[in-house]
Amino acid sequence: MPDPSTYRPKPGEIPDEPGVYRFRDPQGRVIYVGKAKSLRQRLANYFQDVSALHPRTAAMVTTAAGVEWTVVSTEVEALQLEYSWIKEFDPRFNVKYRDDKSYPYLAVTMGEEVPRVQVVRGSKRRGTRYFGPYTHAWAIRETVDLLLRVFPVRTCSNGVYKRAAASGRPCLLGYIDKCSAPCVGRIPVDEHRALAGDFCDFVAGNTARFVRRTEREMRAAAAELDFERAARLRDDLGALQKALEKSAVVLPDATDADVFAVADDELEAAVQVFHVRGGRVRGQRGWVVEKVEDVGPAELVEQLLLQVYGGESGESVPREVLVPHLPATGEAEVEDWLGELRGSRVDLRVPQRGDKRALMETVQRNAVQALALHKTRRAGDLTTRSQALQELQEALGLDEAPLRIECFDVSHTQETNVVASMVVFEDGLPKKGDYRRFSVRGDEGGLDDTRAMREVLTRRFRRARAGEDAGALPVAGGTEAALEDARAAGATGDGAGLEVVEVDGEAGPALPGGLDPETGRPRRFAYAPNLVVVDGGRPQVEAAARALADAGVVDVALCGLAKRLEEVWLPGEEHPLVLPRTSQGLFLLQRVRDEAHRFAITYHRAKRSRAMTGSALDGVPGLGATRRAALLKHFGSVKRLRAATVEEVAAVPGVGPRTAAAVVAALAATGAGEPAVNTATGEVLD
Repeated sequence: MPDPSTYRPKPGEIPDEPGVYRFRDPQGRVIYVGKAKSLRQRLANYFQDVSALHPRTAAMVTTAAGVEWTVVSTEVEALQLEYSWIKEFDPRFNVKYRDDKSYPYLAVTMGEEVPRVQVVRGSKRRGTRYFGPYTHAWAIRETVDLLLRVFPVRTCSNGVYKRAAASGRPCLLGYIDKCSAPCVGRIPVDEHRALAGDFCDFVAGNTARFVRRTEREMRAAAAELDFERAARLRDDLGALQKALEKSAVVLPDATDADVFAVADDELEAAVQVFHVRGGRVRGQRGWVVEKVEDVGPAELVEQLLLQVYGGESGESVPREVLVPHLPATGEAEVEDWLGELRGSRVDLRVPQRGDKRALMETVQRNAVQALALHKTRRAGDLTTRSQALQELQEALGLDEAPLRIECFDVSHTQETNVVASMVVFEDGLPKKGDYRRFSVRGDEGGLDDTRAMREVLTRRFRRARAGEDAGALPVAGGTEAALEDARAAGATGDGAGLEVVEVDGEAGPALPGGLDPETGRPRRFAYAPNLVVVDGGRPQVEAAARALADAGVVDVALCGLAKRLEEVWLPGEEHPLVLPRTSQGLFLLQRVRDEAHRFAITYHRAKRSRAMTGSALDGVPGLGATRRAALLKHFGSVKRLRAATVEEVAAVPGVGPRTAAAVVAALAATGAGEPAVNTATGEVLD
C-alpha cells in the first residue's frame, strides 16, 4: 500500500491558484479528480495524518501513487475541466450518477425542410427541439397521438416520406387525418413548418392560446350552422384538454425549471429531478449513487449538476434550477457555467417558500422513497442476502454464516424513560414476531447507554447459563424479576397468566400461563442468535461483552456498529474494522441497526407520552376516569386532595370508604411534589 508521504509534493511547488488536480495509482490510472479555489490549501488536506482522514479519503490517498494538477484562470474553467476529466477518465473514487436506463425525449426536427415528430433516446442533434425527458415512451406516444388530431405534423421516416411523394399517395396517417400529408402537396411545406412550430409551442407550455382559438372556431362554426365542422373542433378541444390533463400543473404558466432533491445515508444517495416546462411536470428522472468519497450535500449537488448538464446541449438547461443546497463551488460560478450552456441567464437557488418550496418537498419525498425502495429490493434479493451473510462470516471470523442476528439499541431522553429494543433478522430478513422491547430498570447501577445495554443483554441471556434456550419466557408462578422480564419482552399480567401484547404491530394470542398453542410447552423468548449487534462503538461493545461473559455465553459472536463512520467494533480490539463501501455485509448491518433504532425510538416515544399525560391517581385500584374527574372537580387539585382525610374523600358522591382509603394511601406514597395532569388533554391541574 503506497505511503502518501512518498509522493507528497513540497508546499512551495503547489501554486496558490484555482485549478484541477488528479490522483493516479501505481499503474498510472486516474483514480480521483477534484478542483479547488486554492490548489495549495486543498492538497494540503490530503497529506495530513492518515488516521485523521475520513476512511474513504484515507483509502484514496493510500491507493494513489502520485498527484498532478493544472492551473486555470477562473473557478468556472475549473468546473468545466473537472467534469471533462471525470467523463474522460471515469475515476473510481469520484461520485458517479449512473442511471439505470436511458430516458426518452419528444423530438421535433425543426432543422429539416419538412419537420417531423419522433420519440428518441441518446445523444442530441443540433437543429432539433427536445422536450422531456419522460419516464415512459408509451406516455409520450399517447400524448402525441392526441395532439396529432389538432396538429397533424408528419411522424414518418424519411424513406416513407420519399416513397409517398414518388407514388403520389399518402400513408395511412394521411388518410385518417393525423398527418397533413405535405408529401403529396395536401399542405404547403411552409404551412407544415408553421404547424410544427405550433406543436412545439403547445408542448412547451404555451397552451392557452390554442385552447381559446379552438373554442372560438367551434362557436363560429356552430353559429354558421356548420355542425359537422363544429363537432370536429369539439373533439379537437377534447383532445387538447385530455393532453393537458396528463401533465400536472404545479407552477405558474411559462415557468421552466428543473427541481432536484437528494436523500442520502452514509454510503448511498438517491437523486430525483422533476422537469417543469410551462408550469407543468413534463418528466421525472432518478438515480441511486454510491458515495465513494466523503462528500456532503453541497458537493453532491455540484457533482449532480455537472453530470446532468455537462454532457447535454445548452437547450436542455432551463431558466431556473432549484436545488436543496447551493453547490460547494459557489452559486455565482455554477450560474455562469449554466448560463454559458444555455446562452442566457440561469437562476440557481434554494426555494424558501411558496409553490416552488412545496414542489421541492414533493421531490424530496420521492427521493426518500426511492432510496428506501432501493434498499428494500436489495434486501429482498436472495443472492444478495446470501452474499451479505457470507461477507459477515468472513469479516468477523465466524465458523458459520450468522443466520440469526439480534440487534439491541437503547433510547432515552437525558436518562429518563430509558427503554431498549431487540430486533431479529433470520436469513437476512426481519422476523417481527421475535422483536422484543425492554423497560430499563437500572439494575447495573445507572441508566446511561453502557449500563442500560449491559442490563438488557443480561436479562436477555439470563437463562443461558442454566442450559435453557436463551431467554425462555417466564411462566406463571415465577419470581417478580422474572415476571418483569416477561412484561419487558412484550407480555402483561399478574402472574396467574401472561397475555402477549402487540409487538411492532403484530399481536400474539392471549394464552393462560404463557403456553405455546401448538406444543403446550412454555413459550420461548427466542432461539440463541449466531450474532449479537449493538448500536454503538467501543464502550457499548465492551459493556455487551461483559454481560455475555457474566451470563456464561461463549458461543455467540458480538460486534457493534458506530453510526458516525459506520465502523464495526469487535470486543477487545483497539481499532475498528472498516468494511468496504460496497460490502453487502455492511449494508445488512446498517439495515439491522436502523430497524433496532426505529423500534426503540417508537417505544420510547410511547412511554414518554404516557409519562407526560399521567396522574398520581391513575394507579389507584377501583378508581376509574369518572371518579377521578369527580375528585378533581370537588377538591380542585391533587394538592388539596392529598391534604384531605379519608372521611373527606369518602364524602364525594360515588366514592366509598374503601376507595377513599386507597386514594389517600396512593397519594401519600407518591409524595407531595407530583402535579396532577388531565389525562385527556395533558393539562397540568396542579
